[in-house]
Amino acid sequence: MTQTSSPTPLSYKDAGVDIVAGDALVERIKPLAKKTMREGVLAGIGGFGALFEVPKRYKEPVLVSGTDGVGTKLKLAFEWNMHDTVGIDLVAMSVNDVLVQGAEPLFFLDYFACGKLDVDTAAAVIGGIAKGCELSGCALIGGETAEMPGMYPAGEYDLAGFAVGAVEKSKILTGATVQPGDAVLGLASYGVHSNGFSLVRKCIDRAEAAGTLPATLDGKPFKQAIMEPTRLYVKNVLAALAAHPIKALAHITGGGLLENIPRVLPEGMAAHLNKGSWPQTELFAWLQKTAGIDDIEMNRTFNNGIGMVVVIDAASASACADTLRAAGETVYAIGTIAVAGDTPQVVVA
Repeated sequence: MTQTSSPTPLSYKDAGVDIVAGDALVERIKPLAKKTMREGVLAGIGGFGALFEVPKRYKEPVLVSGTDGVGTKLKLAFEWNMHDTVGIDLVAMSVNDVLVQGAEPLFFLDYFACGKLDVDTAAAVIGGIAKGCELSGCALIGGETAEMPGMYPAGEYDLAGFAVGAVEKSKILTGATVQPGDAVLGLASYGVHSNGFSLVRKCIDRAEAAGTLPATLDGKPFKQAIMEPTRLYVKNVLAALAAHPIKALAHITGGGLLENIPRVLPEGMAAHLNKGSWPQTELFAWLQKTAGIDDIEMNRTFNNGIGMVVVIDAASASACADTLRAAGETVYAIGTIAVAGDTPQVVVA
């Protein structure tokens, strides 16, 4: 009779999943999440599900949800070892979208997935998420960290975020009342934000090959200018919404000005934007020159310097702009609403 030896025991760690590292990350996250707590949080990080009670000041609350990622901007985060701001991007992409319906972001959940967990990297990313939540008054109350050996190359990870907000039913922004003569205000972006990075990366490759990569853009080191996180418009725009009769908001993300503004305009309405009414930064000028693309393609691919658009009646536009500027926004009067006719829904001329 042949005796066979018992197989060598295999642990979950041997298979590539380090539970101890995961627990260490949770402990690093808890104090970061604690800083984001706000009214309504009943139970947060650590449970199987997070609990949130809609604040009682809402009479007819409507919940508004949004989800997004960071896109190929992450490839530069990996290459340049810059992980502390992509979490802000993650939060901003969802909470700015929720804001467009007039909603106050209430809570946020994140999903971080990697092949092998590096606690320091993950903590830097989630620290950015917590910072983004703190800056937008949104509680980080849950999430998931998934370590999946063989799913991602070494040193890489993926991110997804989920935001839930609330708005009074009577105050939902639909854009239905937008009419000819209304003013269009543009709030400046911090930079590329988190869209168009497949083209950004091609531009970097082209400039590196030609030896023409700039050392700085807009007074910042090149890499910092490229990785500048998405601006969080939430608190300042909510203050403006409370004080002025804003009719519509548009978050300028993938598709740029040309594709996003029409999403909040009624049928038959068009936005006529005045070319040159806001400055083109060194960053966007460099991207346009390096890519060799025209103004239309710039305004379809990038935010091109305008991260949020506000539509309001002309009589209230100046006061609204003053409120936003006082809160710290850079505001430009960039155009007006007109009957669309045979023109596209957004014209930049």
